[in-house]
Amino acid sequence: MIFSKFNLLLGTVAALLLAGCGDNALKKARVEAPPATDAILVNQVGYYPDASKVALLRADADNFELIDASTGRCVFGAESGEPLYWELSGDTVRAADFSAFTTPGTYRICLEGRDICSAPFRIGDDVYGEITRGAVRSYYLNRTAIEITEEFGGKWARPAGHPDTAVIVHTSAASAGRPAGTLISSPGGWYDAGDFNKYVVNSSITNYTLLLFYQMFPDYCRSLDLNIPESGNDIPDLVDELLWNLRWYLTMQDPADGGVYHKLTNLAFNAFMMPHQATEPRYVVMKSTAATLDFAAVTAMAYRVFANDPSEELRALAATCLEASDKAMNWAAAHPDVIYRQPDDVSTGAYGDDNLSDELFWAKAETALAHGKAPGEGFIEGVRAVTPTWNQSETLGLISMALSSDDSFAPLREAAASLLVAYADELAVKSEKCPYRISLDWFAWGSTSDVANQAMIKIVAMKITGSDRYLPSLQADLNWLLGTNPTGYCFVTGFGTLSPMYIHHRASGADGVPEPVPGFLVGGPNTVVMNDCQPPVERSIFPAKSYSDVECSYSTNEIAINWNAPLVFLLGAIDSMKP
Repeated sequence: MIFSKFNLLLGTVAALLLAGCGDNALKKARVEAPPATDAILVNQVGYYPDASKVALLRADADNFELIDASTGRCVFGAESGEPLYWELSGDTVRAADFSAFTTPGTYRICLEGRDICSAPFRIGDDVYGEITRGAVRSYYLNRTAIEITEEFGGKWARPAGHPDTAVIVHTSAASAGRPAGTLISSPGGWYDAGDFNKYVVNSSITNYTLLLFYQMFPDYCRSLDLNIPESGNDIPDLVDELLWNLRWYLTMQDPADGGVYHKLTNLAFNAFMMPHQATEPRYVVMKSTAATLDFAAVTAMAYRVFANDPSEELRALAATCLEASDKAMNWAAAHPDVIYRQPDDVSTGAYGDDNLSDELFWAKAETALAHGKAPGEGFIEGVRAVTPTWNQSETLGLISMALSSDDSFAPLREAAASLLVAYADELAVKSEKCPYRISLDWFAWGSTSDVANQAMIKIVAMKITGSDRYLPSLQADLNWLLGTNPTGYCFVTGFGTLSPMYIHHRASGADGVPEPVPGFLVGGPNTVVMNDCQPPVERSIFPAKSYSDVECSYSTNEIAINWNAPLVFLLGAIDSMKP
């Protein structure tokens, strides 16, 4: 078990207190105590027995105790770490490190001698299986153009919405072969976020991340049973789910010239209603260079990942993807600077990007790998590894080159790997210095996905180096997402003791089910937009704490397919490491 190397034996471990850490009255009070999220932060899903296990105390407590959640019996005690203030959260925390305790079970962290205790959590070999499946299944529950039946969707069953078989070519997207008003068919795909639209640039990083996960963890993917309609065929369930989006994605290319429409959308956002109730006309809007380059990159990668797959269906799809990629690159070469500009009559998400250098690098890297033709000297010059986002994609090209087994790419592979490992090392150092033990030191819209994407970088670096030195930082990233953060929330719907209930997601807000669709990663804290709710709701001025679990807070409580993809990657990678 690779985590065992980081089972840090604490020099400050205290001997277990006599008489089981208190009398029977204290034990009973601890078992019954409500979770003191304000005082004690834990990973609410759990920890592997041999993993680094650190809770955080927001209390002046020199010692902490680990108790059996069902009996109140103290099983471990130790000194708390030094108090550390973080300017991004505006609070002070102390580490409660119980890595030396490895016995499976359900436990709580309590302040020494008091009935102030954390949410219950598990230590065990199987703690991440259910949440991993939930994170992937959220894509199924967010599909367009298909009924979500009770067999596969449970209480989140709903009628099919948005068949998208008669989509209108918008004036901005008109061409000689498809003049404005032409009807085209573009079915399938996932709803992008809390709205009902579908965007190529955001689907691009999502598709890439899931393709990369399949490339790096194929055996794990084949073992994952998601209980979706395609389960039981000869394609892994995760890939079947990805194909629902990838096959739609391919329809967004104009077959006449290879250009790719930026998005498929209503003219304006719908009110909160069920998908089948939203019947306004749908449009494909404007071809853009960003969408076309992203498309070229993703389809080239899909070719590489599927070309030698055991599935005949995937091998056939690979050839289709390579052809589509080549046509997209030809269009982008002829139209190198078509920046998406929102038409006057369209007000849905723009996903605008004025800098196309990163998309161009990514597309050139992927198409070169697909054709086995290494670019010339200096190809990587000036490129840097950064946390990937939908509009910052050069790191994806570096990852693909660093993991290539094509020896003609050996110099580029080494250069790309060096950049990625250096960045992963930088992230690991930042996590060591952060009181909350994460690498993130800025909070943008969708900050939780930045944490997950940085974790993905560390996992890639582990693959490149064969070293486990990133594991404590990786565990801390996961802990943050699952409860060890200044808000006290597990940011994944349907999991943990305190998780978002009122997400900015139209189906969850309109289906009459009290609980939101499970498995979604909400965007999380930031101070980018402080007035998304009217009248305003109370929000912290500290960016790492500025989060509100209310439906109107699209800046902190919306969900998005590109945010869930690195969550799936992180959870799946960790779940694949189980004993």
